[in-house]
Amino acid sequence: MNQIGIFFGTDSGTTRLIAKKISRRLQQRLGEAAVAKPLNVNRIDPQQLLGFESLILGTPTYGEGALPGKASKNAEASWLEFLPQLEGMDFSGKRIALYGLGDQEQYPGHFLDAMMDLHQFFRHAGAEMIGTTSTEGFEFTHSRAVLDGRFVGLALDQHLQHPLSEPRIDDWLDQVIPLLYT
Repeated sequence: MNQIGIFFGTDSGTTRLIAKKISRRLQQRLGEAAVAKPLNVNRIDPQQLLGFESLILGTPTYGEGALPGKASKNAEASWLEFLPQLEGMDFSGKRIALYGLGDQEQYPGHFLDAMMDLHQFFRHAGAEMIGTTSTEGFEFTHSRAVLDGRFVGLALDQHLQHPLSEPRIDDWLDQVIPLLYT
């Protein structure tokens, strides 16, 4: 069994906290050796992603649907600066599950949009994208992260629905764990 790589972009640290929760739950189910330490994309070399067959990638959505990064008025570099470094890399044979954080109350028309940016980028780079979740239980008007009636990854709203995050993580992991190793 190969290790699962967990990488995230963040500014406030909430996406990092979710990465740690996901990592702990994976370690409980698969053992500590099965999961690499979660890392912020602003602290890694792009080649590190290619060292994993299975990846879990996380992002918040900022403002009107943007990925985190300096252009989104974040203090540090993040996905906006990291993705261009991955241009031309082949992710064929990689399985990628996404998780996204958004605020359905303040940004109902752009809820989790940034998760779709990651989905499109890695799908176009050849990755097999896994781990959709239901839109039920969320109140939003539009999300680019919805494909065929489902979110393209684990959807979380830590602001409005914090108590639902842990059960949603567990349900999502039930789905993605078998897919990460097929």
